[in-house]
Amino acid sequence: MNKITPLHKRGDPWFDDGNIVLVPEDSSIAFKVHRDFLSRHSEIFKSMFELPTPTSEVPLLDDCQVVPMYDLPFELSNLIKALYDGTGPLEDFLYTAGILRLSTKYFITRLRIQAIQHLVQTTSHIHMSILYMSSTSLGRTNVQVIIPSVLYFLTLYHLSDLLSGNHVKLQVDHPSCPSADLSPQDLQAYTIMYQERIQIILRFIRHTCGERTAVHGCQSSVTCTKAFTRVSSRLSRTWRVRTGPLSYMVQVSDEVAEHDGICGPCKRPFRQDVTTLREDIWRRLPSVVGMSSWEELTKNDMPKP
Repeated sequence: MNKITPLHKRGDPWFDDGNIVLVPEDSSIAFKVHRDFLSRHSEIFKSMFELPTPTSEVPLLDDCQVVPMYDLPFELSNLIKALYDGTGPLEDFLYTAGILRLSTKYFITRLRIQAIQHLVQTTSHIHMSILYMSSTSLGRTNVQVIIPSVLYFLTLYHLSDLLSGNHVKLQVDHPSCPSADLSPQDLQAYTIMYQERIQIILRFIRHTCGERTAVHGCQSSVTCTKAFTRVSSRLSRTWRVRTGPLSYMVQVSDEVAEHDGICGPCKRPFRQDVTTLREDIWRRLPSVVGMSSWEELTKNDMPKP
């Protein structure tokens, strides 16, 4: 005789014409869905639903087979709804992190790629920090393409603050909020990227600005050279440890463009050189922590169909 499970709270989604019920572990919430639909999107789901179970031991709920799930109800609900209706509020970082985790776990390539595509465009420093915590501590998502930029932004925070996990964004009461634990490998990568970030700033101040000479066609080579020297001197006194070099370079370029002591012929190549330098720094960022190129990382994490 089949085992009738106690009535659970109907979760979202719950389809009256569904033919299988998913029940997260240690949860009173159940999701009634369509076996074939989920199987079509995930080989893992298909295999789970096909596992042989003695007929007499199959638990039933609402006349449907019950399948235990080892996921957070909140994240499982979001995953199922994303399969049926498309992804939800990707701008909600923790929502996206949950989708990434479960789409990776259940080999749902479409949702995984959508989540990764959104995350690589994330520019919020603290979101990048949470993303690193999530991907290393809880995620088990094996997403490599986000790591170089995440590490870059992570180094804008003091290590002691990261280890304590006391930032307000890390204390949000949310099912998908990650742990603040960092592994020895994480700490090593953080340190290497931190040192490189500082060196980038110093090289920019001392060489790109401080050793700048007048270009051909300069209207006053002595005046422009002295002006760049003064700019470098001021920057060397005012930069901060938490300065992000990529945005910092744009700010300096804009300041030089407005500088009365530098002529137009010298301003234009300086802006172009800064643009080229920023592009080169970004291109080389993965190699700082021993990773493949952006192109290779993108190819591996977001393969084209």
